[in-house]
Amino acid sequence: MTEPIRFPTKIAVLLRDDLAGWQRLNVTAFLVSGVASAVPELMGEEYRDADGTRYLPMFRQPVLVFAGDRSTLAGAHTRALDRGLPMSIFTQELFATGNDRDNRAAVRAVGRDKLDLVGLAVHGPRTAVDKVLKGARMHP
Repeated sequence: MTEPIRFPTKIAVLLRDDLAGWQRLNVTAFLVSGVASAVPELMGEEYRDADGTRYLPMFRQPVLVFAGDRSTLAGAHTRALDRGLPMSIFTQELFATGNDRDNRAAVRAVGRDKLDLVGLAVHGPRTAVDKVLKGARMHP
């Protein structure tokens, strides 16, 4: 058995703990797409099966998913901003919109400290991301 690889960075998603199952999955998918687009070097190479069928590349490293309450999300958001870490966010209002333009407008309409966060994704050095996630727990 090979030793696990220790990556110098961490990709983490923090979800509000009162979301429905479908919401958790939907929010996670949207949030990690932000990390992938902002940090393309995190992407691996394409996959191919034994027949040569091509599949899209995925992240080179694991994505860890955490849960917390509103206060935990607000604190993580502030700490990520203070550290200048790349972050994607998902607010409660985005469940009611149907397209990217309306999503951006919904976020733009609310000040940073008033965002009703249901999730965020962050990427950065392991220790910095660990500090951002203070108080969060691994998602069950």
